[in-house]
Amino acid sequence: MRTNWKKISLVIAIAGALLLAVAVVGFSQDPQGPREGGFHRGPGGPGPRDGLGPLARDLNLTDEQKAQIKKINESFAGSTQSLHEQLRALHESEGDPFSGTFDEAAVRAAAEARAKIEIELQVSHAKMMSQIGAVLTAEQKTQLAARRHDRRPPPPPPGE
Repeated sequence: MRTNWKKISLVIAIAGALLLAVAVVGFSQDPQGPREGGFHRGPGGPGPRDGLGPLARDLNLTDEQKAQIKKINESFAGSTQSLHEQLRALHESEGDPFSGTFDEAAVRAAAEARAKIEIELQVSHAKMMSQIGAVLTAEQKTQLAARRHDRRPPPPPPGE
């Protein structure tokens, strides 16, 4: 039973990471276009509309690096679009959980289908991050690693 919870927790963690990645890519593409003055508001407050948010500011990216990373992000968004559409279709086709009937086989099959798509999205995201890493200097990678380390949650207590 403990193994099943570990698997479920892993799938949930992967799904959360994917949703975060999708949100970052989605929010970096403002469908309303540039705002007055070429600035927008986001998690980091007002800033230049380069679509990279705090990453560009904190790592002091060059214009060439910004362009390369933007191209990588756009390529990632395009290459994963069909996977996101498949997830959306699976979600829309799910039955009403409150209907009174429960089909375990159908729920299990849908969950497995979603998990396979989420795995592909996670692999694609890791590939994108690797490509972005290749654009960064050694100093920028060190800064990014330090930021990521500061944001990690504390490890669980021993025995869990």
